[in-house]
Amino acid sequence: MSNVKKIALSLAAAALVLGLAACGGNGGSNETTTTARTPESAQEGGKGAKEKVPTIVVRNDEPVDGIERLEYNAGETIRFKVESDKAEEVHLHGYDVMKDIPAGGSVTFDLPAEIEGIFEAELEGVGVQIAEIRVNP
Repeated sequence: MSNVKKIALSLAAAALVLGLAACGGNGGSNETTTTARTPESAQEGGKGAKEKVPTIVVRNDEPVDGIERLEYNAGETIRFKVESDKAEEVHLHGYDVMKDIPAGGSVTFDLPAEIEGIFEAELEGVGVQIAEIRVNP
């Protein structure tokens, strides 16, 4: 096979993969969202710029965009926000941090990533997982 054909096939395969990735899911509540984070030492906008805080929106006791998957490295800061239409308690398991959200309000989690592993954040009252927090070594 000529180099031109190989390149053409490679480009076609790459376009197919990108096209499938862009299609997304079916909009159901079983979807998951992975949030790409910028390391704190290389924040967007240069020195002094604030890192965008991932926000989990909860409506009718379910995360609107599915379970949020957040990944951090040990030593970084676990930072995310939860907004809810109902009063609820959010529990970050493993770290055993609980915060109350008023109806129509929000709460922000901001703590050092000191424990490695995979942890669940859930709406404690209804037992619904809203996030998976992964802390790498």
